[in-house]
Amino acid sequence: MAITGSPKKMARDIADGFLILTQSSLRRYTPADLKTILGNIALVARDLRAEQIPLENVMALKARNMKLSRLNQAETLIRSYCRKRRIPV
Repeated sequence: MAITGSPKKMARDIADGFLILTQSSLRRYTPADLKTILGNIALVARDLRAEQIPLENVMALKARNMKLSRLNQAETLIRSYCRKRRIPV
């Protein structure tokens, strides 16, 4: 099944916590879709890391780190799923 909507929007939803990936939810995506999702996750993570947040703004730093954590967790999950299913990514 193809990705519904924009893959970049999907990566942003993962970062914001609106979309949670699981092993069973990844079954509906093709290997090409999984590569696209991984690429967009890396793109959104790069954009988040590029943001300049003052060190005094602790809540904004915490929110950014939580988004990066969610993206990292999703990337790890996709890579382990692909390794388990022997899907090259």
